[in-house]
Amino acid sequence: MGAYTNPIYPYKSPADLMSTPPQRRPLIVIGAGPVGLAAAIDARLQGLDVLVLDDDKTVSVGSRAVCYSKRALEILDRLGVADQACAMGVSWNIGRTFLEQEEVYQFNLVPDAGHKRPGMINLQQYHIEEMLVARALALGADIRWQHKVTAVTPAADHATLTVETPDGPFDIEADWLVVADGARSPIRRHLGLDIEGRVFQDRFLIADVIMKADYPAERWFWFDPPFHPNQSVLLHKQSNNVWRIDFQLGWDADPEEEKKPEKVIPRLQAMLGDDRPFELEWVSIYTFQCRRMTDFRHGRVLFVGDAAHQVSPFGARGANSGFQDTDDLMWKLALVIQGQASDQLLDTYAHDRQFAADENIMNSTRSTDFITPKSRTSKTFRNQVLALAKHHPFARKLVNSGRLSVPSFLTGSALNTPDADTFAGQMVPGAPMDDAPVQVNGQDAWLLDQVGKGFQALLFVDAQPAPEVLAQLAGLQASGGSAPLRANAQAVKVTPLIVASCPLELPGMQVIVDAQGLVAKRYDAQPGTCYLLRPDQHVAARWRTLQMAPLQAALARALGHHIGQA
Repeated sequence: MGAYTNPIYPYKSPADLMSTPPQRRPLIVIGAGPVGLAAAIDARLQGLDVLVLDDDKTVSVGSRAVCYSKRALEILDRLGVADQACAMGVSWNIGRTFLEQEEVYQFNLVPDAGHKRPGMINLQQYHIEEMLVARALALGADIRWQHKVTAVTPAADHATLTVETPDGPFDIEADWLVVADGARSPIRRHLGLDIEGRVFQDRFLIADVIMKADYPAERWFWFDPPFHPNQSVLLHKQSNNVWRIDFQLGWDADPEEEKKPEKVIPRLQAMLGDDRPFELEWVSIYTFQCRRMTDFRHGRVLFVGDAAHQVSPFGARGANSGFQDTDDLMWKLALVIQGQASDQLLDTYAHDRQFAADENIMNSTRSTDFITPKSRTSKTFRNQVLALAKHHPFARKLVNSGRLSVPSFLTGSALNTPDADTFAGQMVPGAPMDDAPVQVNGQDAWLLDQVGKGFQALLFVDAQPAPEVLAQLAGLQASGGSAPLRANAQAVKVTPLIVASCPLELPGMQVIVDAQGLVAKRYDAQPGTCYLLRPDQHVAARWRTLQMAPLQAALARALGHHIGQA
């Protein structure tokens, strides 16, 4: 039903994985969906060997996760696939909400200029997965299709996996196991791990429709439209003339009946008009829930994405928060595997991403309660807001058709160094970095493309730095800022990145020019201001002047060296 044909990935015999006693691998990822593949790519970029096991042999069917946020695109930039995704996807910043046929609310995801990526792109999940598979294979990830993990037995220093294949079962061990096997997570259920939250009693129909239409590349949401009265409808434009349309059906709808073409096509004709030709590519019925695991880390087993937490689709927080999970996890896991940090650093992955999941669940629950009110009070509030929004601008900000995904500010992270100096703006310790245009070697570039390659010290200057400052930076870069935890490991180094207001020649130093002044503005920077940046492009610490002792102490804190100390 439709134009897209899923690629079939080749099965490889597991003969090289079978051994007695079981073979041990440093890192195994379960699940080759977007989040598992992102983890595998990041592992390879960190220099880790990684084995990916998936029980399928193709990418997903249907659009599924369709909206990828600005922060997710910035993560995909670092992983090496954002250019391809943005070239194929449909970029948008504007969302509109209608009551019946009248617009009652509008938002702009990126109101300020000077950002590389748009607020969102719409792109079917199967396209994203194809791109991620290709990238992971190009980097040397070992992906095994039709390898179904049926059991996991955790131990103190590893986990043992039982894997079923067309050639029979075998056991294999992992020093570290990342579980990215989706919302139903067989591994989570096999281990008997809890997941708590709310299941919402409503049903929605997804219809991926191939058609030519001149609707703008915007998010359109209707409450009580004449073509689908007393319910809601959501419209998104995707690549290759595919449009995603979600119809609210109500809890009493029969899922099997509602998926039949003779039920779907009249709904679409009522919305689009009888004269518009279209073709169904994919149809599905979904319910949704907002819940998460109590703890994302269980010893050597780490849960990411939908396996760890689920939210309703209103706000596009599913895949986007999953990418942020792996973005937080993989640099920490690499440092632990390489002996540069204690495994207690991974507790901060669980703490920080559990906080982010709670934030996403809160926002998603609020949206869902507004869209599908289940109490008399909630329904009265929703209806009154919509009625007022027709005529009164103050009420329009209360219309909640899905607050869109934004990255979490991890201000409560144990890895942050609190400000000792006074700053304005949003770039607090724990914040995801803001992007801005810069120049590198006389060419236009972007700030975020220069960071995310390890720990970095961002130093703002308006002239040639003093010799003693350059000597400090050179010493930091050469010797490393933090001693390793293992005798044969390399020290964790901090790479200087000079942000200059004019071109400077500093041999051995990377210099970027803040030609438009937006970096200094967004970071409330003055000459001499210094930021310590984490490998995942979050702020770890900042000061008005560069001093080695506080910077090295902040690096040790960002590595979790203080965790567990009295």
